[in-house]
Amino acid sequence: MILTIVRFPGATTESLEEATGIFAESAARYLEVPGLLGKAYLRADDGTVGAVYWWTNRVDAERRFNPGWLAGVSEKYGSAPELEFCETPVVVDNIFGVIRTEAPAIFGGQETL
Repeated sequence: MILTIVRFPGATTESLEEATGIFAESAARYLEVPGLLGKAYLRADDGTVGAVYWWTNRVDAERRFNPGWLAGVSEKYGSAPELEFCETPVVVDNIFGVIRTEAPAIFGGQETL
């Protein structure tokens, strides 16, 4: 499994409400991205924004962060993002009450254990 941490160091929001509105505009397009297990949008205390993506594999992660994506988000947030790819060998999943050492299978948007 892979986590990708994306930060926009030059992009800030005035409030959590503003960030929520911006994030909500794009959230639905991530529901059926191949290999994407989840995405969490981030707003730091200083107002900077970003996201953490949880992937089944690195190939799908790298495919998503292509030049078209980079150009679109750079325009939207006014700065190019910083990306960090991290191997994720163990995930504590408190929603399903399991320790994961492999990505869960997903069929039709629903996880199977």
